[in-house]
Amino acid sequence: MTATELAVEIVGWGGATLILLAYLLLSAGRLTGQSRSYQVMNVVGAAGFIVNGWWHGALPSTVLNVIWAAIGMVALWKIRQKAGSST
Repeated sequence: MTATELAVEIVGWGGATLILLAYLLLSAGRLTGQSRSYQVMNVVGAAGFIVNGWWHGALPSTVLNVIWAAIGMVALWKIRQKAGSST
């Protein structure tokens, strides 16, 4: 395995770990769907899946995670807008 292949695998597994951790914390009531932390974990996790899926030619997974990250980014934008309007 080359250094690049290893990096792609680490990024992919890191993404999987972040998304699973976000879901675990959400399900345990430690985070809400409107929390910045939850959305950041999902966006960064999806980015890891995008890199890994693209590298392996898994286009359905890659497209799914592009959409997943976009949803998270919109949520982060709305969270930021809401925080800005309450000051």
